[in-house]
Amino acid sequence: MVNRGDATGMDEWRELPVEKQMAWRIPVSLMFNLTHLRETHAVITVSDYLRLHNISADVETTNGRWDTDLYHRGVNVFSDSGVEPSLYVLKNGEYDSGIVRVDQLPRDMRERGGWNITNGQVGSWAITEETPLSKALQDAMTSNAPVLDWDTVLVVVEDNNNSNETESSLVGGITGTLEKNGWEVLYTYGGACGSDATKDVAVPIRQAAPRSSLRGLYDDFGHIEHDVLLLQGEIHLGRKPGALWFSTFESRERYTQTVLYDFRPTDKVIELADQLSNRMIEKAGGRMWMGAHMRRGDFATYRWTMEPSFEAHLARIKRHLRDGRDILHFVHRGPLYTYKVPLAQVDRTLLLLDPPANHDRFYVATDERDPANLAYLRNQGAVLISDLLTIYDHQAFGWSLMLTDVLSVVEQATLGRAAYFYAHAHSSVAGGVVNLRASHGADPRTALLEI
Repeated sequence: MVNRGDATGMDEWRELPVEKQMAWRIPVSLMFNLTHLRETHAVITVSDYLRLHNISADVETTNGRWDTDLYHRGVNVFSDSGVEPSLYVLKNGEYDSGIVRVDQLPRDMRERGGWNITNGQVGSWAITEETPLSKALQDAMTSNAPVLDWDTVLVVVEDNNNSNETESSLVGGITGTLEKNGWEVLYTYGGACGSDATKDVAVPIRQAAPRSSLRGLYDDFGHIEHDVLLLQGEIHLGRKPGALWFSTFESRERYTQTVLYDFRPTDKVIELADQLSNRMIEKAGGRMWMGAHMRRGDFATYRWTMEPSFEAHLARIKRHLRDGRDILHFVHRGPLYTYKVPLAQVDRTLLLLDPPANHDRFYVATDERDPANLAYLRNQGAVLISDLLTIYDHQAFGWSLMLTDVLSVVEQATLGRAAYFYAHAHSSVAGGVVNLRASHGADPRTALLEI
């Protein structure tokens, strides 16, 4: 057990009673299926690394930072050289400051842009002459955006081309036109509601950027031969999933598959979520059930919640769930669709179960702890996780189910099975639910993330 503030170096919990400042330090393998991930990716934990270098696990930092001193004082157990592991630090400001960071520069892109390797692996683009179209595209960019959204690209290209062809017939043509004018198509994600805060990969989109602004992560650092390549600092806020753009459709698809199918909850979480979903079906009279994520906690502290009062927040949720019920009645007639993600297969549950009735109970996942507010939720028809779990669930799952972080993963997986899901878009918890729904073949019309 550790003190949250001491462990993270943050003062967020300092004003709370001491008992509420404490938290458990747990293995990361409780949070996701590390064994399954290792079937397709070469992954080790920090504790694995420390053991491989005969370094005590006690030196592992509690705030997640890489200790550039203590972590490099051992020798690889498989090495005969007796040399401590070398380190290359990619500073945060060198990652994507002033550039558009992509995964890799494809060969054909390097050729048409005159990519020139002038100093080892560090290269530069050939200087290209500005064209009327490239200038129009540049003028359309906002001051703080390094890329241009696709709808704007279409408008600018069509305004500068006397063509009556449709966008669908001109996708290849528009791509070629951009390339001839010094721009490139990039592949990324739009977010389930247009917000990057959710970090979901369920909505693939295209954007475009000047070729001269692109730098490949592999091209810049793939030649590094140090034992450890450390990307230093925060790369989460304000960035797309993957913390970069993808230069090809295929590379984005591979990343999507990693998120949706390689990175998944533990078997225990999946099994329990299935059981909880079935219990919600029973509580709904054998019909489809709906669920919502009601984030309070830090959101309430910092006044980031969607409504000022708890009652208004719940009323907003119930209003959207009523809309969701209408959507389910419509979707129930078919046909069903999936998110535009690889390997998606339609979940036919929406055809097999009847839609919700007017007064069916609904599920709410929340970090609210006030007893009066929790009682209000139940009085208004909400079902909470504690209403579904049994003593046998705790016995079968094990001690880790008592931990709120593990329990929240169970709730995410359960909401992934809801017939309809509603949440606040400013939370990656909701984005995780959307990813799970996409991997299960849910219809995108059955989820709403609201900004």
